[in-house]
Amino acid sequence: MSDGLEFVKRDGKWADLERLRSGNPMYDATIEEVKGRRIRVGDHWLADFASCNYLGFDLEPEIIEAIEPEVRRWGTHPSWSRLLGNPALYPQIEEQLTALLDAPDTLVLPTITHIHMSVLPILAGKGHIFLDSQAHKTIYDGSMYARGLGATVSRFAASDVSELRAMLRAAPAGVSKIVAMDGVNSMTGNAPDLAAFAAVCREYGALLYVDDAHGFGVIGERGVNEKSPYGLKGNAIVKYAGETYDNIVLVGGFSKSYSSLLAFLALPTWLKNHLKVSAPPYLYSGPAPTASLATVLAGLSVNEKRGDDIRAELYRKTMKVLDHVRSLGVYTPNTGSTPVIELPLAEGEDIDAVGKLLWDRGIYVTLAAYPLVPRDQVGFRAQVTAANADDELDELNAAITELHAAGKLRLA
Repeated sequence: MSDGLEFVKRDGKWADLERLRSGNPMYDATIEEVKGRRIRVGDHWLADFASCNYLGFDLEPEIIEAIEPEVRRWGTHPSWSRLLGNPALYPQIEEQLTALLDAPDTLVLPTITHIHMSVLPILAGKGHIFLDSQAHKTIYDGSMYARGLGATVSRFAASDVSELRAMLRAAPAGVSKIVAMDGVNSMTGNAPDLAAFAAVCREYGALLYVDDAHGFGVIGERGVNEKSPYGLKGNAIVKYAGETYDNIVLVGGFSKSYSSLLAFLALPTWLKNHLKVSAPPYLYSGPAPTASLATVLAGLSVNEKRGDDIRAELYRKTMKVLDHVRSLGVYTPNTGSTPVIELPLAEGEDIDAVGKLLWDRGIYVTLAAYPLVPRDQVGFRAQVTAANADDELDELNAAITELHAAGKLRLA
């Protein structure tokens, strides 16, 4: 029987992912219960290393309890666009966020994807975007949309300041130049040399546009009394690098460390006001639900009171896994200490079989399959959170040891 969709063509590049979606329990799962960092799918309990709730704020009682009073005050969803009306929660968040980031100003919008698809084209105009080759797919998509509106997009090798310098030197004079890249990379867990990129951008009059979705809440400014190598306050890569916001627009989100649906830009006030009349998410989009606004505010409070202690515990737990991986001689692109631990497979190994073994051992991870990553990077990613218990970390390490012994993982 025809379903009337014959005009939709199957693209063969998605075949591996479709095979996983239809046959691997780690994909398209229905999670029916959560207890701490353990989840239940059907009758199977697993230790969760697929969430990005790095600080464990999704399970923090003080943050959970902040929701009901604000929902009773504002309803579940004050659905004006931000241009029409802003519940007082919005300016409260922006004021506190601006202080935390030590930024000129901030603007919050629903998601980072919204920001890349709307703000990046506005910043670029008919000028040039220079895109780091490892930049997140959502930055790439925003750049492609900007290209459709008249911008020129060029890519430089990941974290290669020298190549970027040559490209900026060769760019036409008198046009806008945007350098777009990740902060803490979502797959490698590594941070770029932001100071070097900021210097070359200032030298050639370019704007550095940085998405630090995975760094905000984890890394922050360096100073006395640091409790971990992550620095202090979790106020993201600009402060971690000891930089100012001159010629830098920082993009970040609350959906990782703060476990809330909201995103932001750190930017000059004049640009904030311009985006209020030019960026579609501010003009047209429905806002974040009240519960998310409430949990952001409560999360900012918890971060101020206890954030550095939580990050110190996150660091300890992360290093328990990274030290084990490195002691086995297993390769991970994470050369530092952030809680994003990618483990590529040995050549020829099947991600479907590896995913099923991890499932059987009660370990839930992010399977990185082609074409989500290049074929030579297929593997899995484990994200450690402050809420993971030590016995869960031991179970993950045991599974990694088993995969290593079976020759499934790439060696360093």
